[in-house]
This record gives sequence, C-alpha cells and structure tokens, in this order.
Amino acid sequence: MTLHDMSQSELAEELGEATTKKPEETTGLQIVNLDHFLTLQLPVREHILSPWLNTQGIALIYAPRGVGKTHVALGIAYAVASGGEFLRWQAPKPRGVLYLDGEMPANMLQERLAAIVAASPKKIAAPFHILTPDLQPTMSMPDLSTIAGRMAIDPHLENIELIVVDNIATLCRSGRENETESWRPVQDWALRMRASNRAVLFIHHAGKKGTQRGASAHEDTIDTILSLSRPSDYSATDGAVFEIHFEKARSLLGDAVKPFTAKLTKNKEGKQQWVTDEIKENAYIQIAGLLKNGYKQHEIAEQLNLHKSKVSRYTQKAKSEGLLVNGHDVIS
Repeated sequence: MTLHDMSQSELAEELGEATTKKPEETTGLQIVNLDHFLTLQLPVREHILSPWLNTQGIALIYAPRGVGKTHVALGIAYAVASGGEFLRWQAPKPRGVLYLDGEMPANMLQERLAAIVAASPKKIAAPFHILTPDLQPTMSMPDLSTIAGRMAIDPHLENIELIVVDNIATLCRSGRENETESWRPVQDWALRMRASNRAVLFIHHAGKKGTQRGASAHEDTIDTILSLSRPSDYSATDGAVFEIHFEKARSLLGDAVKPFTAKLTKNKEGKQQWVTDEIKENAYIQIAGLLKNGYKQHEIAEQLNLHKSKVSRYTQKAKSEGLLVNGHDVIS
C-alpha cells in the first residue's frame, strides 16, 4: 500500500499526525508561487559525514556478501555519533544515530562495536541506539515495507539525525525486490524522514552481475551511492580489504569522489585501524608487463614492493589463462 492508497486516518497515522485535524489540514497540498518559495527560510543542509553525507540526505552502500558492508556501516554510525572520523570522512559534530541491524548475531555485533570503541579516540556524544534481531524475543524485526513496520520505528526517532538500515533485504521484506511498486512505500518513508530533517543510509547487497540487487528504482531518490568491491588481486589471506567507488554523488566533484582502497589492520597496541590508499594500477597488469620485458619474479617483487608469493601467484594465474609462454613471455 502506498500513501495514495491510504484512507485519511491511515495517512494521518503514517505521517504521525492527529486524526482530529480537519481534512484540509491533513491532506491539503502546500503549493507556493516562486516569489514566496524564494523567501522561505529552509533548513540549511549540513554535513553529517563530510564530504558526502548531509542532513536530509538519502544514501546507499552496496556490495557482494562478505566484502565489508557492515564494517563500513558501523564505522560511519560511530563516527557520526561521536563527531569523529572514519576512513577519509569526518563528522563535524556528534549527531544521534538509530542503527537498524537486520541479520547480524548480537554477540558479533557487540564484538565489532567494542573494537570500534576501543580504537576510537572519541567516545559517543549523541544517542547511538541499536535495534537488532536477537534482542527481540517476542516479536520480529519491523518490515519497513509495511505501515506497521514504519510506525514501529517512529517512537524511537527523538534526537535521531541518521537512520542506518542494514540491510534492505532483511528490513524491507514485503513484495518483490525487483519490482518498483514494492520499493515505493520504503521510498515514501525515506522522503518523510528527509522532510523531518533526518538522513537515511541504506545498506544493500550486490546482485550476480555486481550491480545493486533488485529494482533500479532504489536509486531514484538517492543522493549518493557507494559500491564496495574486492581488489582484483584480492586473496582470502588479505582479510577485510575493499575498494570504495562513488557511483552517484550529487553536488560532489574531484577528490571528494575519488575511489580508494580501505584495509582493516591492527596498530602497535593491537587495536584495529583502517588504512586507506589510492587505487593503484592493477598489480596483475603490472606484473604481466614486467614479465613481458624479461624481468624475473624476484626482481618484480623487489621493484613493486610485493611479496614473492603474490608475484608467484599472479605468474601462475597468467600461465593458467594462457598469457605466458615458458613462464615469461606475455602474449599481447
């Protein structure tokens, strides 16, 4: 059911308004002429997380399973609630966060948040509220595709400026994911959150082709879309490492949307830390080029500052793909 299908009382409830209001106060459209519109004192959009997440912003982060979506979502949420930083992004001041977790076991979520708290130089200075399945013994998680699900969230929005929906598949369950009509109630809700001066960050899965899963209508009202992907030279032994690409970014240009890699490591104290770097030329291509020019594997490892095992792995990959003859000649 969309807003257009609701009765007057249902619409009033959906908008959080009293049903005792006169019909014209509840359902009347507010239309203004240009002169009046230009004199309106509208809220100034500020950075929640500079440079890409603003107050009243609607954003989407998607990636294949296991790449690091929740790592990023939790890092963003904590940075916003603490007025801190995450990766290459800075929260100018603390703001309230409501984190809707749709699938992670509570003990794993607790473990990840504890690691973030231990590593951060800043503590939260604004509400950071968490809704997670394991703490709901008598009822299921709300379905934001339904009126009841959206209304269940409303009482918990006081002092909240960012809502993280992690993820669309588990928290927007009704209807079919690849149908535009199934997304419209969630889209209407996100727009209502924007009108109430809140930002929404959706977390989503990538499909088999690598793009965001489901209806393309997911993207229509979204200001910023980030995709996470494994580096082409990724190995399971590398742990949590991924590339971040901006696929849609309204009003952002230049370095603000430049892609980069992020890797989760540990510092000298054993606390987790994220290291970012520019996306360099594909190491596989570099190695293939040097092999073509007669370099030995140990020479390539030294020149590119790579471990010998990685050079050996790429050499074997090139052989298996028919790119190498006698171990060093690359067929172009």
